[in-house]
Amino acid sequence: MASEVLRTTSLEALQNEDQRKVLDIVDRLRRTGLSSVLQLPQLVVCGDQSSGKSSVLEAITEIPFPRKENLCTRFATEIVLRRDFTSSITTNITPDKNRPASEQENLRSFKKSIAEFKDLPGLIEEATVLMGLDGSGQGSTRAFARDVLSIEICGPGRPQLTLVDLPGLIHAENKSQTAADVALIKDLVDEYISNERTIILAVISAKNDYANQIILKNARKIDPNGKRTLGIITKPDYLREGSENEKDWISLAMNEDIYFELGWHMLKNRADDKHNSSFDERNKSESNFFSKGRYNDLPRSMVGIESLRGRLSALLNNHLSQELPHLKKELDMKLEETANDLGKLGEKRSTVYEQRQYLMQLSVKAHDVVKSAVSGHYEGRFFGLVDTTSKVDSPANLRRLRAVVQFLNPAFAEHMRRYGHKFRISKTGNGDEAIEDSDGELASDATSNVEPAKVLGVNTPKRLNRDEGLEWVLRVLQRSRGRELPGNFNPMLISQLFWEQSEPWEMLAKAHISAVASVCSKFVEDVLETAASKEVKPRLWTLKIEAALKASLDAAQEELKKLIQDKGRHPITYNHYYTTTIQKARSKKYRDKLLSSASKANTLVKTRYEGMVNYVDPSTLGKKLGDDIELDMDKFSAEEALDSQSAYYKDEMKYFIGVITKQVVERHLVDPLPDNVLSPMLVLSLSDDEVKYIAGEPKEITDRRNHLEKHLKMLESGQETFRLAMGGLR
Repeated sequence: MASEVLRTTSLEALQNEDQRKVLDIVDRLRRTGLSSVLQLPQLVVCGDQSSGKSSVLEAITEIPFPRKENLCTRFATEIVLRRDFTSSITTNITPDKNRPASEQENLRSFKKSIAEFKDLPGLIEEATVLMGLDGSGQGSTRAFARDVLSIEICGPGRPQLTLVDLPGLIHAENKSQTAADVALIKDLVDEYISNERTIILAVISAKNDYANQIILKNARKIDPNGKRTLGIITKPDYLREGSENEKDWISLAMNEDIYFELGWHMLKNRADDKHNSSFDERNKSESNFFSKGRYNDLPRSMVGIESLRGRLSALLNNHLSQELPHLKKELDMKLEETANDLGKLGEKRSTVYEQRQYLMQLSVKAHDVVKSAVSGHYEGRFFGLVDTTSKVDSPANLRRLRAVVQFLNPAFAEHMRRYGHKFRISKTGNGDEAIEDSDGELASDATSNVEPAKVLGVNTPKRLNRDEGLEWVLRVLQRSRGRELPGNFNPMLISQLFWEQSEPWEMLAKAHISAVASVCSKFVEDVLETAASKEVKPRLWTLKIEAALKASLDAAQEELKKLIQDKGRHPITYNHYYTTTIQKARSKKYRDKLLSSASKANTLVKTRYEGMVNYVDPSTLGKKLGDDIELDMDKFSAEEALDSQSAYYKDEMKYFIGVITKQVVERHLVDPLPDNVLSPMLVLSLSDDEVKYIAGEPKEITDRRNHLEKHLKMLESGQETFRLAMGGLR
């Protein structure tokens, strides 16, 4: 490689060994790509157009930049100096993130290496054209770009240093520089110098009045106290020796006018006709200039390139020593934040295998939760705390599925007792006594878990006294008469009475099945809400879960249909409860008659020892009992049929409640939930296309995941860099 690449002896003043170690940390962090995530410390050279920025940068780095006008100031140029065993020059482009993806990819593909600095102009011009700019800025559709050209220069004697040369700020638009260009450059410069870890090298030219140079206004606005701004004055050789103007510029350099905590520095760059002179010649010319006139009175620490390197060395060392702990803390926070954001996206699902694995994990998790809920084992975060302020079947307690079902089943039984019968028949003719429900127990006026009849879609039972009940039976009897002898009734009469009396059963059962199915559906939806990502849940629900729940509901309704068909057949029972109930009813009726007749046959008789006592006259009692014989055969049959129907109804209602809660609700709605709705077997049965449809990540999620994974990798690499580098500094 040419000697100009290897020549770095004058740069040794820029850093000592400890400073190199500190700067090496930043350099290694930058190499991991962290500059896109964290604000890394850097030197930024900025100023107005033609202020001498590139010459300052060239003098600091001793890199011979191209001489062609405006070639390096059309976009940000990042100069990366890196100490390495071998010498090399490589370039790449970091595209503007607002460019289309195809353009970004095209710019990223630009990676060039050269052997000598003489090839640098051609390489930069190639990058310029690739960015959509021409070489001169004249007539191009775009005069400036927000892309960044990175030039990495490695060598054994190179310092660890990164500097950024920014396009010059434009005072006014013209035919080749539009208002949009003016705004773009200002935004670009402000973006760089707003980074609180950036040291601003604000370059101004003594050829122009410094009060009119935009960079001073921008720098003082962003860094009002000048804590991280170093002013650099160029082209003092254009000032007339001994003039007031020269005096004013020297006053500025002495920090007496515009105050910066970091102060000011003066440089004399190559004259326009000396661009081909060597760096040694440039430095000698500068040294001679500042040794004469008023400049000779200035402290040597604030004039010339050699002292500037010394100032930058100390400045960088102090700046980095202060910033590295904050940078480490920010890196750790970003790492934790990125890891949390990545965790929220769930497992990666870019391939069918990953998607099936995701669904398998989801189903296992959901299966365990559903199984626990069905069994009533409420352990784990999903179930949370009991909400005693809300109803058992409220959304707040819906996750405790077994408790809700156990709440709804007794409510159904109570609905059956309250509203299952069409007629509510009392036991006497006047109907004044308390009305009993169909099970022979007094019905309560209010129960917390019992819905009104209208809500359930049935009518409130019509109240009838005993005589009205008998009239109902008699009307049915007369219309159902067969060849039976008087005093007997057609066996079908009980069927007709029972069918009419139990008419509300189907509607009550349907309402209960619907309520339980709704609870199960909401419960499964809640499980999916916690187990699946927001984009997977609706797909899984639509493709599989909804159909499975509907199949369970259809099976339950089909089972109910069969039970209703069974109820419509001729009454059959082998339960002794039926005959016992009839015998109890008849025994009570005869007992009541006997007591009534005995009361009528009761008389007072005077005895020798006890005086007047009550006496039941047997003959009178017999006569009275004979008088109570029902001569109306139809009425007699109606009474027998009413008692038989009542006994059968009570027996059948208990059976119906049992089969609905066990054979319908449990068998078809509740018990199958773990295996038929969210079973791991479901995942195994899915085709690859179904797996892709359900678990495939949307492009925006995949892009977001890739973005976060890239950032996480960079942050982890940066954290490792800190661990290794900080250990080396101790």
